[in-house]
Amino acid sequence: MIETIYVEENIRQHPRVEAILSRFSHARQIICERYSEVFNPKTQNFRLQKQNPALILAEKHKNFVLEAPVGYGIGAKKNYYFSHMLNCLYDCRYCFLQGMYASANYVLFVNYEDFQTEIQSLCQSFPSENIHFFSGYDCDSLALEPISGFAGAFMSFFETIPNGWLELRTKSTQIRTLLEREPLSRCVVAFSLSPDEIVKKVEAKTPSLARRLASIEKLQQQGWNIGLRFDPLIYQSDYKQQYQQFFDTVFTIVRLENLHSVSLGGFRLPDNYFKKMQKLYPDETIFASPLESRNGMISYRQSLESELMNYTTEQVLTHIPASKFFPCTF
Repeated sequence: MIETIYVEENIRQHPRVEAILSRFSHARQIICERYSEVFNPKTQNFRLQKQNPALILAEKHKNFVLEAPVGYGIGAKKNYYFSHMLNCLYDCRYCFLQGMYASANYVLFVNYEDFQTEIQSLCQSFPSENIHFFSGYDCDSLALEPISGFAGAFMSFFETIPNGWLELRTKSTQIRTLLEREPLSRCVVAFSLSPDEIVKKVEAKTPSLARRLASIEKLQQQGWNIGLRFDPLIYQSDYKQQYQQFFDTVFTIVRLENLHSVSLGGFRLPDNYFKKMQKLYPDETIFASPLESRNGMISYRQSLESELMNYTTEQVLTHIPASKFFPCTF
């Protein structure tokens, strides 16, 4: 799976680095001074690299935890996100990472304890408030779990933080770490879901809808909080029938007593990301949809976006109480 691993020189002896290198003893190992030497050069071809990405093991030095955008949240007043990893194993055609980064290589920041120190400090600053921390913004929270051990490390940490909540955003079925321990009451395992027709068309390398739903079933049987993230909504000519059947299927599986929250959001990309992605995939039909630029963002035409959001919102609210519904508004 991984043929080349770059390692920053100053973390070569880090226990997580040594564990990963021993797991991939066959891989070519290249020492670098900083991950940016490999990751940031503009002359790289994201599309070609995506065929066989390298793994870069690095140390993060600042900006461990950032404030989430206004309108992003699932019930708390204070919302933050953090990225222990850059880039994703999957290849969803709508993913903004293709427009954000020049490189398709995976960067794994191994100094988890520095993230945890900042999270702990924030929680101690507001002891009477629940604070939500979102993982999976620049990556998939669970897809690399067998290698990274990220979820296992952060579960144990969040057990010690009485007002800290963790969301693990994922399309992955790598849930063994979660099933092997008792559920953490302040963790939401949030699955990004789309109709199977959309999964097949634009979510390359991801597990099928059926496999994701099977993972949800296993987790909820054990008592984990489940989140459902219908984002982005993708327009197709038969979207009403497609999404109605999709929601019926999903809510047949998901139990209300295990359901923490549901969110949905429209297709949107910064203008400059969209232009880069269009150049990478000029024949991709999703980029030929009825799109327009508004306030520096590419999205569906406003009338179509409103129609799509209103219809799917109406459908979702036939299955769940409004108190569990958090549409994305940013």
